[in-house]
Amino acid sequence: MNDVSALYETDYYLWLQETYQTLDKKEIDRLDLPHLMEEILSLGNEQRHKVDSYLRQLLIHLLLYQYWESERGNCAKGWQNEIDNFRFELESLLQSRTLYNYFLQQIEGIYVKARKQAIKKSELAPESFPDKCTFTAANLLDSDFLP
Repeated sequence: MNDVSALYETDYYLWLQETYQTLDKKEIDRLDLPHLMEEILSLGNEQRHKVDSYLRQLLIHLLLYQYWESERGNCAKGWQNEIDNFRFELESLLQSRTLYNYFLQQIEGIYVKARKQAIKKSELAPESFPDKCTFTAANLLDSDFLP
């Protein structure tokens, strides 16, 4: 284990600075490649996790907005604000074509989880919510769309 590799375990921030400087100087042979590779994979996983999280929250709020009629009068404005916030976060992430394609693949699977959470939160009967997602990708990302 070299000095830079030891830094990863003892002072992560310093490891990041040292790794950046090593890359900047193009001293490739000094890189802590195993940890650098791990960090790159971790960054990608973190971005996909953010897409999943924002998509799930967006779907929950769209479902509540559309189907929880007894609470719409009290909560609609708050739900709309949350919907806007989650769309804004997704829009930023989905500038990456790879993450956009990932988003498209995740809609149905994430919808199942969002539906369960909407049922739990609203205490409405499960049949109140469609089994399959009725929102298109365009609906989900359209800042003017509300069901």
